[in-house]
Amino acid sequence: MMKAIALISGGLDSILAASLVKKQGIEVVGLKFKIPFCSNKHKGVSDFGIEIKEADICDDFLEMIKKPNYGYGSNMNPCLDCKILMLRKAGELMEKYNAKFIVTGEVLGQRPMSQHKKALAAITKRSGLEGLILRPLSARLLEETIPEKEGWIKRDALLNFSGRGRKQQIGLARDFGIKEYAQPAGGCLLTDSGFSGRLKDLMEHEGLDRDSVELLKLGRHFRLNDTAKIIVGRDKRENEQLLSMAAPDDYLFMPTDKLAGPTSLGRGDFNKELISLSCAITCSYCDIDGISAADIIYRRISEKEDRILRIAPIEENKLLSIKI
Repeated sequence: MMKAIALISGGLDSILAASLVKKQGIEVVGLKFKIPFCSNKHKGVSDFGIEIKEADICDDFLEMIKKPNYGYGSNMNPCLDCKILMLRKAGELMEKYNAKFIVTGEVLGQRPMSQHKKALAAITKRSGLEGLILRPLSARLLEETIPEKEGWIKRDALLNFSGRGRKQQIGLARDFGIKEYAQPAGGCLLTDSGFSGRLKDLMEHEGLDRDSVELLKLGRHFRLNDTAKIIVGRDKRENEQLLSMAAPDDYLFMPTDKLAGPTSLGRGDFNKELISLSCAITCSYCDIDGISAADIIYRRISEKEDRILRIAPIEENKLLSIKI
């Protein structure tokens, strides 16, 4: 049986594109890429009749994002380079899965940076997969691909969707019996201005690695100097995650049991002044109920010895000036 790889993002468009190809008798292997900035949740084989394979491209993505060939979007989102990377990696897996072509859920005109005709053509060329990328939702508005020319896929059974509207997709989902799917907004953290600011700060100071990027997803971040920062947990879950992610050279700051407040993780080169500043920042988010100062516990993970500093909260203006 003819096989194709379908890139599965978890959103509706990619599911519909894979389903359209599957309906034509093609065996579809769903490929979900693991990258640091998007949710890795997806529906499985029992939901859509498509087996999902996962491929980890985190390291390649972190290297690419340092200097994307096509630059960034409105924030730190390198949309064109992201598509090219994913398609290249999918191309490398075609032999493994005995696939003849690749399917994507891209819709012409849906996204201003990466889904107009010129961008789609550039993505195809730079991926090294010319003629082998089928975009079923907009195929009849685009040039014929090899699968169509060779008769593997019937072009008249493909669609001519365009623009940012969702009515056609929702109607098609209803026809396919697909009732649950992710909403189109909010999938990529790189499109968020707050997260992008923290990422840019990390790139300028410590550099990128998986662990540091995961920390960007937690808490409130404060830049203390060029070599040190502190992350303050916002709730019990984040406090526990910060504790679990602390490395041997990191510092932890938290109130005593008598006081409700966050766990803070300090990373970098800390001296007495920065320890005091971090205690004051942590105190600012404690429930001090009108008292002028509080006891903050701190320790370096590798030393395993708690110390206590009684300190007042940092002034609000200074707190805001160092928040990332």
